[in-house]
Amino acid sequence: MINKIQQLTLEIEQLQLTNETELENYRLEYLSKKGKIGALMDDFRTVPNEQKKEVGALINVLKTKAQELFDVAKENLENTVDVTTNVDYTRSVAEHQVGARHPLSIVRNEILDVFNRIGFNVSDGPEVEDDWHNFSALNFPPEHPARDMQDTFFIKDAPNMALRTHTSSIQVRVMEGGQLPIRTISPGRVYRNEAVSARAHCQFHQVEGLYIDKGVSFADLKQTLLYFSKELYGTNTKIRLRPSYFPFTEPSMEMDISCPFCAAKGCNICKGTGWVEILGCGMVDPQVLDNCGIDSKVYSGFAFGMGIERITMLKYQVNDLRLFFENDVRFINQFKNA
Repeated sequence: MINKIQQLTLEIEQLQLTNETELENYRLEYLSKKGKIGALMDDFRTVPNEQKKEVGALINVLKTKAQELFDVAKENLENTVDVTTNVDYTRSVAEHQVGARHPLSIVRNEILDVFNRIGFNVSDGPEVEDDWHNFSALNFPPEHPARDMQDTFFIKDAPNMALRTHTSSIQVRVMEGGQLPIRTISPGRVYRNEAVSARAHCQFHQVEGLYIDKGVSFADLKQTLLYFSKELYGTNTKIRLRPSYFPFTEPSMEMDISCPFCAAKGCNICKGTGWVEILGCGMVDPQVLDNCGIDSKVYSGFAFGMGIERITMLKYQVNDLRLFFENDVRFINQFKNA
């Protein structure tokens, strides 16, 4: 028995495992249950009791050496790269696939850049909001019918919490901070319980602006939005303001721009009117200022908000809102040079 162990030890020490085939054959011949070392373990039962200690120690040494040889050979083969196999040295260098920025990110950055040039900073806030910041502080009391304007995703077991329906909640938090004057732009994702279609989605992106200081007038609002429109759509762009209603602004307006696709002559984009609606705006309601701890008798301000998807659809003539959320590489790659 001892001679057999010594012979196997000598065999293993002389082996050279240089490829995957030799490695697998070695494993089957020596390390498997039916291999040579496994056979030794079966024969061990017949060894006299007085020799079991000595024979057992020799078998353990043999098993350790055999396993070490296997492990070292396997590691060497895994770390060895055969550069001469299946290499076509005449092949051109493969082109790297360059990624593309998402169109919503492109337009969002353009909008922020325009307002940054006239002194607006960027503010952010949570997407899960409480009732005060999302509704009540903005003149949405519990019984107010204006709450029906926005179908809300409420949080289960937390009736006072919901996914924000607009980024105006960020503006409330900024106003509560009390650092005046305020000139900020608030981009972010918002949620509304709407059926998904080519023109609507349960999630979308907004950019809302807020300016509060002493003596801020409607003329300041109009000039700011005119500057923004000309910067984004061209110097020939015109704007018009139409009366509207929002609970948190008074007066409230919808703003249209002259259609950039037909030079206001009438097309299918503007439905023949020459005008395209892009945002809502107005003077901040004095009650909202008071709700946020700002003295409405001293300060005034304006606010505006727009959907980034709508701006992007107009800019790039995208006719289906769902394309922005499907992550189709074919769609995204169209904006590599944008």
